[in-house]
Amino acid sequence: MRIWKKILPYLKNKFILTLIVFFVWILFFDRNNLVDRFISAREIRQFERDKEYFKTRITRDSTRLKELKTDSDNLEKFAREQYLMKRTNEDIFIIEFED
Repeated sequence: MRIWKKILPYLKNKFILTLIVFFVWILFFDRNNLVDRFISAREIRQFERDKEYFKTRITRDSTRLKELKTDSDNLEKFAREQYLMKRTNEDIFIIEFED
């Protein structure tokens, strides 16, 4: 109760009351409220991390594609490993190891 007796005179002041209402409005109800801004900032940081990941992935894949286009031995090796392709007189045995 003692706290309310100290705060009550300030709440009767129309300027302070207006400031409090303004800050509450900005924090929660405005179209550009602070809660949404914090969520957006977190999403932007995540997108920046994703951007760096995809840049490195594009670089790695471009290098791999260049190797596949220039060397037919690499292309054959890639086709055999990734798509299990074989020559007409070969048999393929897939061995899976359990962890």
